[in-house]
Amino acid sequence: MVAIREVCMDAVWDVEIVVVEWIQSWGRWLEAPMEAVTLLGSQALLLVLVPLVFWSLHPAVGARLYLIAAGAALVADLLKIALHGARPSWFHLSVRPLAGETTFGAPSAHAATSLVLWGYGALRLRRRGAWWAAAAIVAAVGLTRIYLGAHFVTDVLAGWLLGAAALWAALRYEDALLARWRRLGLPAQTGLALAASLAPLLAAAGWQALFHADWTPPEEWTGSVPPGIGDASLEHTAGVAGGLFGGVLGLSALAVRGWYSAAGSAVSRAARYVVGISGTVLILAVADVAVPGAAGSAGLLREYLVFAVLGAWSALGAPELFLRMGLAGRPGGVGRAAGAGHADAPPDGPAADRE
Repeated sequence: MVAIREVCMDAVWDVEIVVVEWIQSWGRWLEAPMEAVTLLGSQALLLVLVPLVFWSLHPAVGARLYLIAAGAALVADLLKIALHGARPSWFHLSVRPLAGETTFGAPSAHAATSLVLWGYGALRLRRRGAWWAAAAIVAAVGLTRIYLGAHFVTDVLAGWLLGAAALWAALRYEDALLARWRRLGLPAQTGLALAASLAPLLAAAGWQALFHADWTPPEEWTGSVPPGIGDASLEHTAGVAGGLFGGVLGLSALAVRGWYSAAGSAVSRAARYVVGISGTVLILAVADVAVPGAAGSAGLLREYLVFAVLGAWSALGAPELFLRMGLAGRPGGVGRAAGAGHADAPPDGPAADRE
């Protein structure tokens, strides 16, 4: 079954490689712009952009953005490990490897992430200009992935399909799921969050061990294939799973403690982001020094724990610190920076009952 799938994929890639080569032939001068635009679909936005929304603009929208995007990213990672797809620069030596990716290719997580983040934001803004801007960003990110030699056209299309499915599911079920989640106690929420994050990781590791334990790049792949792709893919999955667990746990604990308001002056909003992102950088720096990179199970555990801490910091640690510093208050105006009766979104927004 695996051999048949690989033969079919190779046949499709043989056709698509012509498209990738043509797009790369547009010129080397496009490299810098393409590398910049592709960041708009990077999962690093979960650590940089989404916290800006959560800490400084609208906590409910930021929280939902994080959960939807992290969930879509985890599914994308599972599919990458299941499919073991090549990247164009691995498949054919004629494609320039401009992205430096070390995980398997299909589907494009950048395509899925960009559609989820920018699509959800446009839907909540409900403005025609936001729709056009989101569509342009999503299309541009998809194009950059092809130009950079990171993805085939089908990878991008699969990523968009995954992102659209995640977005539809969120819009269809988010309120009902949130209502049920709030009825659970924090211990039950913690257990469910841990299970939901570990189950996909264990499934991915099991699949890798059963079907790809001795995997090596096929002879048909004539490009430059980085070593240790399987381990790198699993470690990336562990990081996403850990981030999802930490984020869900932090948000649940914050809700129990009374949530927090992102209202306040421009200065207090900016200060929150500076303090919060400084904490993120500090956690990454400490992790690099105290827990250096490891291989195998130790590497998976390291990635899971580091990103679990980052998720918990963004969702709980930073907001609680803002409250203690007087940079934010609880909903209802408690706190020096909360403002009186300020609302961060229209009453029909994604969390009309809670900022």
